[in-house]
Amino acid sequence: MFAIQETLVSEDLLREAFCCDLNKCKGACCNSEGESGAPLDEDELDVMRAMVDVVWDELTPRAQQVIREQGPYFRDKAGDWTTSVVEGRDCVFCTYPSDAECEAAHVPTGSCLCAIEKAFREGRFRTHPAYRDGKVPFMKPISCHLYPARLKQLGDYLVVNYDEQPEMCGCAIRQGRRLKVRLYQCLKDSLIRRFGQEWYDDLCAAAREYSQMP
Repeated sequence: MFAIQETLVSEDLLREAFCCDLNKCKGACCNSEGESGAPLDEDELDVMRAMVDVVWDELTPRAQQVIREQGPYFRDKAGDWTTSVVEGRDCVFCTYPSDAECEAAHVPTGSCLCAIEKAFREGRFRTHPAYRDGKVPFMKPISCHLYPARLKQLGDYLVVNYDEQPEMCGCAIRQGRRLKVRLYQCLKDSLIRRFGQEWYDDLCAAAREYSQMP
């Protein structure tokens, strides 16, 4: 572990190769199996609820039903807030656009897309009242943006770990090796979003130090 300001960062972020390959995975991390969806921070809950109105028409009928019955998020068995899921698989915000929509979004046909991220990229959130209140926009929950990095509080420190999933993200691992991209480099934008530029600069310095270790 490397101490970066108030965080502990796993060496895996500095060592492991990783570069998302959407052409191969087609957004598999949005619809992986499990009873819980994407972890949510407390300050994201109001935003997630506000975004339901923005993306409602793009959600599947089953997802709409789950949201009516349970809401867009819930507390899981561990007591953590997560997005609701459809039949133990899809996050309720998963969408499967047409081939034409995939082409317009510059993603492979058959991809699973986050309805919130799609609305963000298209600027549709600007018409929602929550935008004026400063609750919107955000691209998507930070846990989704950071994946496959995961955050966990440990005493006074926030730990940044690598949730390695070879079966789901094997293509990203292979592409990272081919392009010589490390996990912390692949996650640059999301890490800066969560921790800030100064923190990321310190992380890069730690990576250079790590690369010189025997």
